[in-house]
Amino acid sequence: MSSPNIPEQMLAAQVVEFNKPYKVHKVPVPTDLGPNDLLIRVAVASLCHTDFMVSSGIMDTSLPCTGSHEGAGTVVAVGTSIKSFQVGDRVMAGILYEACGACSDCLGPEDYSQYCVNAKYCGVKAADGFFAEYAKVDSRWAAKLPDRVSFETAAPLACAGCTVYRGVVLAGLKKGEWISIVGSGGGLGHLGVQFAHALGLNVVGVDARDEGLELTRKGGADIVIDARIGDDKVIEEVKKVTNGEGVSATVNVSDAAKAIATSCAITKMHGTVVQIAQPNEVVIPFQELIFRDIRVRGSLISSPEEARTMLDVVAEHGISVQTNAFQGLGEMEKLVHLAESGNMKGKGIIVMDKEQIKKEKESGLKMV
Repeated sequence: MSSPNIPEQMLAAQVVEFNKPYKVHKVPVPTDLGPNDLLIRVAVASLCHTDFMVSSGIMDTSLPCTGSHEGAGTVVAVGTSIKSFQVGDRVMAGILYEACGACSDCLGPEDYSQYCVNAKYCGVKAADGFFAEYAKVDSRWAAKLPDRVSFETAAPLACAGCTVYRGVVLAGLKKGEWISIVGSGGGLGHLGVQFAHALGLNVVGVDARDEGLELTRKGGADIVIDARIGDDKVIEEVKKVTNGEGVSATVNVSDAAKAIATSCAITKMHGTVVQIAQPNEVVIPFQELIFRDIRVRGSLISSPEEARTMLDVVAEHGISVQTNAFQGLGEMEKLVHLAESGNMKGKGIIVMDKEQIKKEKESGLKMV
């Protein structure tokens, strides 16, 4: 089943050569749907740190590849096996495409399924992404948007939101316990602060940029600490509010070289640090691992079920995403420049279809 008037060609921003700007040009609309595929008319696509890794060749991406693995839009066609989606549904697109369903991770706990080593990744590996007017999506990894969640909020959540939400959940804390978010004023961090609050946790936000500290406060962190005061003072400030022990867990979303060491140092003995940031090296003082028994674990994006739960949390608690919106692929270069400048507050997005945004605003619903 499909909507009428799907064109043969569309505009897309592709990586056609590593370490070169995106090429914005016409490409075929991907109408060759598999049984589990959705074709969406993209409303909003978001830029992520991983997009820079793709364009630099780090992710071993086959070229050409349409960029962006964070997208949201409206279903315009569905595969033959699909029963849970229909044309007209508003969806958040998942990054995974064609997970194998047979490896140990696919067959294991549901919240390990995103680690499928045989999967394709939209905009990253063997599948095109969402910097395009239309995109092919695996329905098993897509999520319907609650009525209150807008496209502009949903697109950045497809990776950034899913990633930091799972990090907070993996911390395994109970309501009333203390968690810290290191890098709390970034694209992931400001969401982590809000998710932690929504789950009933007390939040320490740590950042080293004026813009990041401002966004941390806006997100509602209980304690906001400027990392530029130095590790000793950061630790001191954390201990003041945690009975001298440190927080029960920390989620690190900062690429700064010392961020992981800081994360461990402000976490109480036997506590957990969830490492999400992806610097070239993660260097942890041995004293933290051995003398203080800090448990460090990595975390990737969320599973499909976690992503759908996250959207419910967003709708219920009014989680907001700080976005920098650009209109159409003609402003792609401006978006990339802002991201590279270090002055980005929150997430950068491209509005791909103004009509879908207009329709949302005319719906009369109060959206986040």
